[in-house]
Amino acid sequence: MSQIIERSQAAPPRYRLLGLLIIALAVAVAIGGATSRSAQAVLDPTLPNTVQQWNKVAEDTVITSGAFQGEGEIYMAYTSAAVYDAVVAIQGGFEPYGPAISAPAGASVDAAVVEAAYRTLSTYFPSSCNTTNAACMALGASLLTDYNAAMALVPGGTAKTNGMTVGAAAAAGIVALRAADGRLTPIATTSSFEKKDPGPGVYRRTAPYAAPQTPWLSDVQPFLLKSPGQFKTEPPPPLTSQTWVRAFDEVKAYGKSDSTVRTTEQTGVANFYTANVIRQFNRAARDLATARNLGLLQTARLLAMVNTASADALMSVLNQKYHFLFWRPVTAIDPTSVTADEFGPSPGFDDGNPRTVEQAGWRPLVTNPNHPEYPGAHGTNTSAMAEVFSEFLGTDQIDMDIHGSTDGTGNLSRVRHFDTAEELRADVVNARTWGGIHYRFSTEAGVQLGQKVAHYGLNHAFRATG
Repeated sequence: MSQIIERSQAAPPRYRLLGLLIIALAVAVAIGGATSRSAQAVLDPTLPNTVQQWNKVAEDTVITSGAFQGEGEIYMAYTSAAVYDAVVAIQGGFEPYGPAISAPAGASVDAAVVEAAYRTLSTYFPSSCNTTNAACMALGASLLTDYNAAMALVPGGTAKTNGMTVGAAAAAGIVALRAADGRLTPIATTSSFEKKDPGPGVYRRTAPYAAPQTPWLSDVQPFLLKSPGQFKTEPPPPLTSQTWVRAFDEVKAYGKSDSTVRTTEQTGVANFYTANVIRQFNRAARDLATARNLGLLQTARLLAMVNTASADALMSVLNQKYHFLFWRPVTAIDPTSVTADEFGPSPGFDDGNPRTVEQAGWRPLVTNPNHPEYPGAHGTNTSAMAEVFSEFLGTDQIDMDIHGSTDGTGNLSRVRHFDTAEELRADVVNARTWGGIHYRFSTEAGVQLGQKVAHYGLNHAFRATG
């Protein structure tokens, strides 16, 4: 399929000091081209090194398992952290994420990467699968095939054996560290949570009326934060406020499935962010590693930063979502869209504000995710990723292509270019409003939350040594 390449048009950049992380940029430049390619030509030959290849294996494994995006990022973080620790043990230069590992001199870093990734993934797949999901249950055999193919390309001998030992130790360290972190199985499990009394503003299920998505994620132990509720957002605006009226009217006009005021370009931007964030931002990180000719160490560090920050951002936003339990635009705009559920009667409630006008039959352009509205999850995650890229590079001038969907089906065949981190943040705020699934204030709150989560996390992990 052909790709659409374009440049975003958004707000001008903000600049901020990055403190000690500037040191990491200097290290990245120093080691950028130093990479082993002995195990390269397997799995996906377009990816330059084993770290990128096994990141793609992890991505495909998680997506095939049927894990929701926030849930899936837990498994991506497990794997990325283990790979990072294996590479750091051999090459040094940065603090390990998990327990420190003593690596024999000359250990093969390729063997360590393959072993760490495979052992971590095979620990959780297929054991975490719903046994009715045949594709998920077949993941064990698929992973073993990839492992054997990759290991066959690593030259035999003591270096390979030692590298495998390091990789196994890295995986075991992460698995032990996360053994009681609160993750629930089987994959796609829902859970109970404290509900609010029915009334205006309270969350209701939206079409296709699936069970609330992974409420338990709001209580999982984060990878970088102290707790999922470490960073909190202000409550959504009162339904009597002018802020509410403006947000209601904007999403009603621009977010409707057949809106006459939303432009073709705005529809395209809304659809762009229907891509799965695991695929969207892991691909972006791999592309960045290739474009900057990063070696194994810096590639492993970048991908560990991406996935741990993403996991924590999504835990944090779900923690706030299930605290506020705020209603989606379709629930507010068309109370007749509500079906009887555990949250209240059918039809639902209007907001009681005479300055807003409900509209029967109103539906959003993008299908609502099955969790509460406020704050916006895509805004939180995208902002966290913008922070990862800008802090890794040492500048807000990220100069990156991001892949997204052309038509709302979740494909990655459209490419948008972002000069700055702030352009990416502004873009997702517009997208979720134009898609009809978030009020502007909700995605803006998510953007603030995601930036705080990633900034804190990256100043407490993956730091240069010496």
